[in-house]
Formats: sequence, C-alpha cells, structure tokens
Amino acid sequence: MAGGRGIRGRPFTDYIPKAMIPVQGRPLVYHIAKYLSKFDIIDEIIILGDFTGIGKQIEKYFENHISFKKPIKFIQDSQSGTGGDLVHLKTAIGKSGDFLLWFVDNLCPIDIDNLRQFHKDSRVDATIAVRRYRKEETGFAIVKDGIIQEFKEKPTIELQMAECLGIYIINSKIIDTIKIKKQRKKSLNLSYDILQPLSKKGSIAAYDIGKTQWLDIDSPTRVERNKELVDTIIKKLD
Repeated sequence: MAGGRGIRGRPFTDYIPKAMIPVQGRPLVYHIAKYLSKFDIIDEIIILGDFTGIGKQIEKYFENHISFKKPIKFIQDSQSGTGGDLVHLKTAIGKSGDFLLWFVDNLCPIDIDNLRQFHKDSRVDATIAVRRYRKEETGFAIVKDGIIQEFKEKPTIELQMAECLGIYIINSKIIDTIKIKKQRKKSLNLSYDILQPLSKKGSIAAYDIGKTQWLDIDSPTRVERNKELVDTIIKKLD
C-alpha cells in the first residue's frame, strides 16, 4: 500500500510520495516490493494508492524494473481512509482467502512465512504484527529522590502495551464488511472502524516480532537520523 503524505513528512511529501522516500539510493517501496517478491506464498504485489497526482511517480519508477520475481499491479484508491480504500482490492483478490497488507512506511525484515503460519494456526480473520520492545532515540536517566543515579543512552525498553505495526494478514471476506460500512460512512479507518469490532469477538491475532528491527519511515530526516538501523534492516531485506 503506497500510503499517504503524512504531516511529519512535509514539505517533502508535498512533492514526492512517502513511498518514494530515498533509502540507500532507491525508493522505500522498491525495497519492500523486492523483499516480498522473494516469498513463495506471495503471488503478486499490488500497490494501492493515488496515481492521479504525485503518486504517478511510483508507477513510472516500476516501469523500468521488470526483473522482479512477482508481477506488480497498480490500483487507484479513492482517498477513503486506511480501511475504506481496501474495497478497491476486491476484483484483484477475489475469493483467494488471505492477503498481506503492508503499509509502505513500515521498514521491517519480518518473516512472512512465519507470520502466515501463525495466522493460519490462530484461525482468525486478521493478524497484526506488533512489538513490545522499542529502542529509544533519546537518552534516559534513572532518578531517585530527584537525583540522577545513572544514564541510559538510547535504551531498548519494554512497552506496557503492544505497539501495532502496519503489517497485516487479512481474510478477504473483511473487504465485504468494509463495502457494507462504506454505504454509511465514506472514510473508514482500518483499526478503529473495521478491526476494532472484530477484536471484541476474538477474531484478531497479534504476531509479536520480538526484537526484530522495525522503523517507521515517515520522512527523509527519519532515515538520516537512524542510518545505522536502516542499514541493518536493508541488509536483512536483501
């Protein structure tokens, strides 16, 4: 999924789609598409986004990259939110069962085969990749009675709640649910409008990535600030 502009990525994303943020000399979406094409369970790669404006740059870029192992298809969205736009996948996916949804600003060497097997064993409608550990970008201090006892430079901390990442396996029947809900509400948020009701029924599983590296690429600045982490992830993707 190509992803939106995002306030944090501006002014860069006013002229270039988030998917085209340069990472080691290539667009972010290139690294993700190339990585996914390696897995046998992936039949094709569908890039869903707005290709009427600056998003056309994504489509143009892939015209010159025909060496991918899997076919790449482009589907125009309708700016209907992270959930509402998924209705446009119906024709392409049909009744094929589950599909992998990957928001483009997620850079992570997650094992798709393990994710798929976990989803299958869980017997749920959707599985979301989550993490419970996060490496901080700033320094911390251990404080006792107003006095600093020790400094911790950019520590890895355990989160009180699991952080949801933008990587999912979703059963295609959920698209039918989205289609029905769009009749009452044009823009739908995937998490709150679609998956939240299903979570009340125990139909959503959480796949914990452990300490696998993950980074939200929302701007070129984020890439530069986390160069070491980005290099490590890209090496694992390759």
